[in-house]
Amino acid sequence: MIVPIVEGHAEQESVPLLVRRILHDEQIVHLDVRPGVRVPRDKLVKAGELERRVEFARRQPGAQAIAVLIDADDACPKELGPSLLARGLPAASGLPLSVVLAKIELEAWFIAAIESLRGIDGLRENATSPDDPEGMTDAKGWLSRQMIPRRTYVPVDNQAAFAQRFDYRHAALRSRSLRTFVADVIRIGRAV
Repeated sequence: MIVPIVEGHAEQESVPLLVRRILHDEQIVHLDVRPGVRVPRDKLVKAGELERRVEFARRQPGAQAIAVLIDADDACPKELGPSLLARGLPAASGLPLSVVLAKIELEAWFIAAIESLRGIDGLRENATSPDDPEGMTDAKGWLSRQMIPRRTYVPVDNQAAFAQRFDYRHAALRSRSLRTFVADVIRIGRAV
């Protein structure tokens, strides 16, 4: 079983859905994915906290791998990600561990393949991805502006449906952090 560690309520459901899709598409069918363990991002990056949460995830019954996914916000994913991974590896005690930071926000992944989500959960039929989806500083706001009138993007209402349906392979072509996440899920899935 893969135990995700995520930062928000919406990610507790959406990240396991995406992980299951990736594993299924790679024909890695021997693994289950439990709902995400939620830890606020600001808490998780503090010294000792990631280590404590990775150890908690490792001790879950049936745990075989751990996948940490948080938003980068203002941090550089290429700097903070490896630092967090180095901190978490000892606590993982040999279990495969992935630590990925979605560049700025996870919602940028949906935006990178927004055409595949047209008509889903109130998203306009003519929504079109911008040139640099990972460069956006307000991905949630951008998604809200792409909704039909009187609808707004609300992560706990929309994120799981988007994670279940967006073309993550196409999005990964336009999103380095999603490419890293997909590769890590495949890596830890095959390592188990």
